[in-house]
Amino acid sequence: MDPKERRAARHQSPTSGASSKSRRRTVPITVEQVVDAALEIVAAEGYEALSMRRVADALNTGPASLYAHVVNKTDLDELLIARLCSRIVLPEPDPAGWRDQIRDVCVQLRDLYLAYPGISGAAFAVAPTDLDTARLNEGMLAILRTGGVPAQAAAWGVDTLLLYMAAYCLEASIVRRRVAEKDAVWIVGRDEMRRRLESLPAAEFPYTASHAAQLTAGEGHDRFDFSLALMIDGLARR
Repeated sequence: MDPKERRAARHQSPTSGASSKSRRRTVPITVEQVVDAALEIVAAEGYEALSMRRVADALNTGPASLYAHVVNKTDLDELLIARLCSRIVLPEPDPAGWRDQIRDVCVQLRDLYLAYPGISGAAFAVAPTDLDTARLNEGMLAILRTGGVPAQAAAWGVDTLLLYMAAYCLEASIVRRRVAEKDAVWIVGRDEMRRRLESLPAAEFPYTASHAAQLTAGEGHDRFDFSLALMIDGLARR
């Protein structure tokens, strides 16, 4: 099967198209091995270190061998996001507990993104071309609709939640990388940031200077929890 045809085939269910016998691979490298190797690189060194050549080296082969299974780097990105989506446990939608359910799904995806630093950057502008990616979208949409969120608000709500999680985790990975690189020019501690805000001219920045404590508050995922609750509450009011 041509690589582009294989990519298009990801839209299809496992029971459609050719038989399992005709889909059986006869080459030593598989798509699953490519994705496994790519995820190991990202987990160890961050998404910035990932390239087709790095994956080929990890598999002791040449980049050309990868293109028999993966169309290009963008295709690999979609496969990586799909693999993470496949690990999400989706609940049976409950109209009474839909808020907790959608929050749990979001937290699962957040934690997966954070386990692979920078990988959430690959999620931007990714269409659900893989069944696992489509499964996550379907599951989130089902939770919101079962909870009574109107169709259009639910559709855009899923998109908004996914974008926020990707952005939140990407920022966290950038901070982590700069700390690891000891880039003191850019990394500023909370106490130092608060002092800088409080020292701003009060006449020009009255709210910023007086709210420096609030602007720099929060531990762990406090800000994530706040933003997620804000979005879910907004969907509920729809």
